[in-house]
Parts: sequence; C-alpha cells; structure tokens
Amino acid sequence: MLASRSLVSSNFLYFPPKTPNCTRTISLIFKKAASSSSTINNVRPIKAMRCSPPINKTGRCLQICHSSQDPEENEIDDNTQSGGAGGNWTTSVLLFFLWGGLMFYIFNLAPNQTPSRDMYFLKKLLNLQGDDGFHMNEMLVSLWYIMGLWPLVYSMLLLPFGRSSKSIIPVWPFLVLSCFGGAYALFPYFILWRPPSPPIEEAELSRWPLNFLESKLTAGLTIAAGLGLIIYAGLAGGDVWTEFYQYFRESKFIHLTCIDFSLLSAFAPFWVYNDMTARKWDDKGIWLLPVSVIPFLGPSLYILLRPSLSALPISLSSSTTEEN
Repeated sequence: MLASRSLVSSNFLYFPPKTPNCTRTISLIFKKAASSSSTINNVRPIKAMRCSPPINKTGRCLQICHSSQDPEENEIDDNTQSGGAGGNWTTSVLLFFLWGGLMFYIFNLAPNQTPSRDMYFLKKLLNLQGDDGFHMNEMLVSLWYIMGLWPLVYSMLLLPFGRSSKSIIPVWPFLVLSCFGGAYALFPYFILWRPPSPPIEEAELSRWPLNFLESKLTAGLTIAAGLGLIIYAGLAGGDVWTEFYQYFRESKFIHLTCIDFSLLSAFAPFWVYNDMTARKWDDKGIWLLPVSVIPFLGPSLYILLRPSLSALPISLSSSTTEEN
C-alpha cells in the first residue's frame, strides 16, 4: 500500500491591521492507492481543517492549519507503526526461551523412575491392554480424557481469529499435532503468530471446519464432557489423590501431562480475550475473562456463550468481492 499523501492548498493573504480576526476553512483530501494496480479504490472522507491566522509585524495574517482528526487516533496509529513489530518480536523471543526451557526440563530434569509402568499405563488408557484386574487411578483417567478435549477447545479459539495474516504458516498443522503433543506442539505457533487474522470469506461459515467449531451443539457437548470428567475425579477418595501425587513425583508420563494441562489452562485466557475482541463482544462478555482462568471449564463456557460468526459483520476477501 503506497503511503497516503495529502495536499493542502493555502495562500498568504493581506489583511488590514484593524481587522486581526480572520478564519478560513480548507479541505484536506486523503487518497489511498492500491499497490497492485493504479486504480484508486478507497477515498477517505474529507477532513475539515481550521486555520487560526496570527498577525505578524508586517500586518500579514499567517494561516496555521490544525487537523480536525482526533489527536488520540494519530497517537495510536504512530505507536502501532513504530512499536507494534518490536513488541511482537519481544513476546516471541520470551516465548521461545520459555519453550526451550521446557524442552530442556522434559529431556533432562523431569522424573523418570518408572518407564515400564508408564508404558503399561499408556496401553491401558489406549485400550491396548486387556482386562487384567488392575484398577486405574480415577484422577489419571480423568486427566487423560480431558487432555483429549483441550485440542478441540483450542481449535474453537484459534479458528478463525487466531490465524495470522502476516505469516505464511497456517495454524491447522499445530492444532492437529496438539492432539498428540498438547501445549508443547502449540508453542511454536504461539511464537510465530502475527496478528491480525485474515478476512473471513462468507462461504467459510458453511464449510468444514468452521461450521463444526462454531456449532453450539459442539460447544455444549464439550463443556458437558469436561464437567463430567472433573466431577468424576472430584468424587474420588483421598487415597486416590495421594496415589496420583505419588505418580506425579515418579512418572515422567504423568508429570509432563500435568504440566501440559497447566500450560493449556494458563494460555487459554489470552486466546479467549483475543477471540472476544475480534467478535466485538468485549463490552458484554468481559465478565467471562476472569472466568476463563478456571481450567478448561472457563474457556469452554465462553465458547458456549459467545456470539456466532453469522451474527457478526464479516470482512469479505478480495476473491469474494470480485465474484459479486
């Protein structure tokens, strides 16, 4: 996009010394030219400018023009252009070091006292081990299945407003990998994410996966399943919790799964706020932001109550506009 240019036309006019008060209004027209063609496609409204001409010693009235555009808007635009990129890179660097520290902890410092038992638990949870009379810990079972629901919650938060218009890297491969790697697989996308999200085509609303992820039925079933799993774990006795804590201290599989759950819960409020502001619902739904801190249930409740995309004004892409 070419830089916007403005043309101000003004003259120095002579006024008698006895009539020092003079005002004059001129117009400033902004034009935006598309970088891909020479056709002007957008013209901003005319901005009126007020001129307050002081009198110099020679009796001439000099015109000093003041833009009627909101000075706060100019300040915001300047800050966005000058500091936005730096802030994004700073956040990316911090996330990269956090991810690197987690990887170092996983491979070097995490407890790994029972690798054979970890493999046995994994087979039992995947139903690859026959019924041998062993009773699985209720906390572990609930954690395992609720970790399978987290990728669905993040898919509903990141699509479509978690996509990046300033990066060629799509979000869906990371969402697929999160089904196996959880937050550890989503971290690289968080590092590479560059807002804002690209425009949404009107046809996307009726296609997979948006039609599934935006469905209130999907959101209702997700929060109902998560609530049932949490109640199942909460009704377990104290000995079950003690046993699970012992597993956490000894098992690398359970230890990393608990950290994964904590990371997904910690990052969820940010993506809730990102989705909320993109849907222009931050005035009515702001009370759900502190609620989203509640692990799993908070983000799921927001997804259930948020307005659907069909009720929002959709920015059509250039291809859709050309077809119309």
